[in-house]
Amino acid sequence: MGSFLSRLYDVLVLFEEEKCARILMLGLDAAGFNIEQVSPCRDVSFTVWDVAGQAKIRGVRRSCYRGTEGLIFVVDSNDPERIEEAREEFEDILKFPDMSNVPIVVIANKQDLPNAMKPSEIIPKSGMNKLHGKHKWHVQSTCAITGDGLIDATV
Repeated sequence: MGSFLSRLYDVLVLFEEEKCARILMLGLDAAGFNIEQVSPCRDVSFTVWDVAGQAKIRGVRRSCYRGTEGLIFVVDSNDPERIEEAREEFEDILKFPDMSNVPIVVIANKQDLPNAMKPSEIIPKSGMNKLHGKHKWHVQSTCAITGDGLIDATV
């Protein structure tokens, strides 16, 4: 996951070099990351959590919502059996007042795999099409291994 975060960080820094931002990255287990804080020498900070389907961890991470200026929600595009669980988690996150207006990028990861769902399938299954006016949002197909799609995720 370090390589993925490093590439994503570089893309975001190129996008807004002058802004210090608190960006929260969440997703279910197997989306490809663990709990870690990434604050390299530049002014972009990521708080990354692997919720791993564990309710006890989900309750603790609510404290990380405070001050969040953007949400990256990672979906395993190659796991259609868990898209409903991902949608429920995504909706639960957005119920919190601190998350009510943040811009959102849904990373449709693992697009390199032959049976991966496309963003057009993930949008209705994740509930993104139900976000009206409160959030700016984008769903981006990516491959964390190669970095494909990361630049487009920030535009």
